[in-house]
Amino acid sequence: MLNSNEIYNFIQQGENETLEFKQSFSKVVIETLVAFSNTRGGKVLIGVRNDKSLTGVSATEETVQKWINEIKQNTEPAIIPDAETILIEEKEIVILSVIEYPIKPVSFKNKYFKRVLNSNHLMSLDELSNLHLQTINSSWDYYPDPNHGLEHISTRKIEKYITEYEKWNDTTVDYSPYDFLNKFEILRDNKLTFGAYILFAKDLCVVSDIQIGRFKSPTKIIDSLNLDTDIFTELNSIMTFIKKHLMVEFIITG
Repeated sequence: MLNSNEIYNFIQQGENETLEFKQSFSKVVIETLVAFSNTRGGKVLIGVRNDKSLTGVSATEETVQKWINEIKQNTEPAIIPDAETILIEEKEIVILSVIEYPIKPVSFKNKYFKRVLNSNHLMSLDELSNLHLQTINSSWDYYPDPNHGLEHISTRKIEKYITEYEKWNDTTVDYSPYDFLNKFEILRDNKLTFGAYILFAKDLCVVSDIQIGRFKSPTKIIDSLNLDTDIFTELNSIMTFIKKHLMVEFIITG
């Protein structure tokens, strides 16, 4: 979450590819969020004029939630922006933020926008086709994770993976753990992706929560396992659990 000084500095920079000012909420706000979602993500500051002056906006928590619902209902795939209200110079500014959406293109009432410099542009059929092809060739885990940073992954787990990688490929990795992840785009420009987080999460990882059980009957569980850590650890734990409950019969003849 950004503080008021950081937001004020953003405002002084003016509108750009990832920042837009609006005095009030309108359909243009939704168009802008769609354009951000189809490009690099961004923020709409409501309560700010184009000339960077602050007007403020009167918006209760219920009002902001109504805006979010309207955005969700009128976009496809549905986007749900993060919202926060910050007080600057005794004026309330509502900030609606979206990341670059993993599934593109995103539309608003069957219209597709992209962000170019400080304005929204209606996309051409060729641009829509190219964006769709890019989405097909990538997936959710490829995109930057806005909620986690390098401090949320374990260097020890990365090093352990590199050791296994060296064994599998009969090679030696002579660069740092983070350089290794950048090489394979598990990190992108040293920024954590969703994939990097679920592979090497340091602590709890609710994104990859798994529950597994051994049923004696349709309603009776005689053993269970709850996992909420990195995928590698979960996979090993699941295999151990399955082997524990395998019913194997040995028949010796002769």
